[in-house]
Amino acid sequence: MLASLVGLTGNARAAIWTEPMWGLSMALVLPYASVFMLALGVPDEQIGLVATVGTVSQVGFGLLGGVITDKLGRRATTAVFDIVAWSIPCLIWAFAQNFWWFLVAAVVNGAWQVTQNSWDCLLVEDADRAEIPRLYSLVKVAGDCSAIFAPIAALLVAQYGLEPAVRILYLNAAVIMTGKVALLYRWSTETRTGRLRLEQTRGVSTWRLLAQYRGVLGLILRSRGTLFSLALSAVVAAVTLVNGTFWQVAVNQRLGVADALLPFFPLVRSVLSVVLFFTVIPRLTHVLNLRRPTLWGFVVYLAGQLLLVAIPAGGDGPTASTYVLLGVCLLLDAFGAGILFMLTESLVALHVDRDERSRVMAIQRTCVMLVVAPFGWISGWLSGMDRAWPFVLTSGLLVLGLVLAARFWVTTHHEEMAAATDAP
Repeated sequence: MLASLVGLTGNARAAIWTEPMWGLSMALVLPYASVFMLALGVPDEQIGLVATVGTVSQVGFGLLGGVITDKLGRRATTAVFDIVAWSIPCLIWAFAQNFWWFLVAAVVNGAWQVTQNSWDCLLVEDADRAEIPRLYSLVKVAGDCSAIFAPIAALLVAQYGLEPAVRILYLNAAVIMTGKVALLYRWSTETRTGRLRLEQTRGVSTWRLLAQYRGVLGLILRSRGTLFSLALSAVVAAVTLVNGTFWQVAVNQRLGVADALLPFFPLVRSVLSVVLFFTVIPRLTHVLNLRRPTLWGFVVYLAGQLLLVAIPAGGDGPTASTYVLLGVCLLLDAFGAGILFMLTESLVALHVDRDERSRVMAIQRTCVMLVVAPFGWISGWLSGMDRAWPFVLTSGLLVLGLVLAARFWVTTHHEEMAAATDAP
């Protein structure tokens, strides 16, 4: 892992080495996002609705993502839509007063699905296919390392209170994310496939390119591997949406953990994830077949969600045993979420048609978001009744993912090539 990090070149180096800037911007404020809404009088159901509307927005932007990426190029698309998706919504969040501000920001923030497509293409299109799982491991590690800045948020909340501190953090995020965009644009170059698609789409209307999605959809429907990776991605994305929206709410409102302590939970989870990515996870994923580590990921993640549900909510606030059990939850989540992020992203990239990567991945992400969209509202409705219930839902989803991986696994091209190389 260290050798891969030091040896990165080209776009992979630009993308991964700028990723820790996420920690000085969005990672500081995300632990407070839902609690901030509660503090402004937004109830659980409306928090869930904001998550669902944001996901629906991602569906629309995701559908356009492939066309935009091909028309503007991977590099320019990432720069323009990162500003739209992060810098602008951060300013809206910083001055938010009620539910409607958060709703508007969620709609604009949905543009990140465009950059998710273009950024992925920028990361992997010029890379060796065999290196793709390792690249996504480094992306996860870079994101996790960014959590070391979490104490900054805790100090601000302790000093100024929740609402003023979160507004400051959102303003900070707008500035830092803009700087991240500028550095990535400066250090990256357009990919070979990107230059080819720029030539092929020059003079072709957006509507005509959208109409061509019919043929791309056929590529997806004819590929068992693509459909399989899409299903796993949808399960993991739904669990991620629910956890990202309500984990902090459950810890804060159900278990009574103080506001100032909330950023330390992502910090601990991220530190554990980094340690696991440099120790256990490479040993599990450095195999020909990725099926077994995927199964382990679902099992361990499921254990963490069930344990969170089982932690008793004491009326007198959290006890020492509460923090111990939360620590175990964080360990299980760090392993499960970490390995599943890396493997599901890698499976999508490994199964995709290389010549149609941007459009295929755009449709895939659109389909995933369509499936995931209702889970924001559903989890908000469940949280309004009992703040442990959203994690009963995620547990069921992880059981579904476990069954899919166990019974319907499709071998990747990478696994087939590796097996052929090792054959006598």
